[in-house]
Amino acid sequence: MSPDSDDRSALSWFFTGMRGLVSLPALILLTSIVGFSAFALESGLTRAEAVFMSLAVWALPAQVILIGSMASGVNIAACFLAVTLSSIRMTPMVASIIPEMRTKRTPIWALLILSHFIAITSWVFAITTMRNVPRQHRAIYFAGFGVTLTLTGTLVVAVFYGIASSFPPVVAGVLFFLTPVYFIASIWASARQPVVKLAFVMGVALGPLLALVTPEFDVLYAGIGGGTIAYLVDRSRRKKKRMVKGAAR
Repeated sequence: MSPDSDDRSALSWFFTGMRGLVSLPALILLTSIVGFSAFALESGLTRAEAVFMSLAVWALPAQVILIGSMASGVNIAACFLAVTLSSIRMTPMVASIIPEMRTKRTPIWALLILSHFIAITSWVFAITTMRNVPRQHRAIYFAGFGVTLTLTGTLVVAVFYGIASSFPPVVAGVLFFLTPVYFIASIWASARQPVVKLAFVMGVALGPLLALVTPEFDVLYAGIGGGTIAYLVDRSRRKKKRMVKGAAR
């Protein structure tokens, strides 16, 4: 049976999306948020500020960058720029997921709201499961997962704020480090084109080198440089492939 012929209700698909909370991506993220709670406390944020940040910013790396910028005493403009540059990486994710949810009857305002919940964890979950969901129910399915994950993550911050400070520093660090480890593995596994994996490898290779040269901008330069090199290599590869095909005719 084709997914588009499914006759389940929209509410049923919302609850199906909610059940994604017990998936491996969600559980790893929620575990990492426990470590973030300790980080927020040690950085001087109140419980209310940490909770508000989780709801308003949501993406965990952006929250860490914001807190780190605030703790280092930089001005608000620099904090804004740092978080903006961190969040720009979500743009391709939004651009790849939103068209998969959209139908002629899907209101724009609903898609704009749902875009807030698109971060790496929700993107990986959606890109691997949404293909099995009827198109007319994909938005409500993603809403079930994204909204539930965000609210649960915020609840974890509220509950573990203070409690996590009693963890040994090594334990808190390991909990927090689970997220980047999972992100690396999941992005590699979900890459559908060779150029994506090439860009990933180039970024990983350039990162440590640039950290020695420009530690303040190493991630930015590694991302732009690695992506540019991968694009040029892939473009050259495609051009040679077309030339070979043309010569064979």
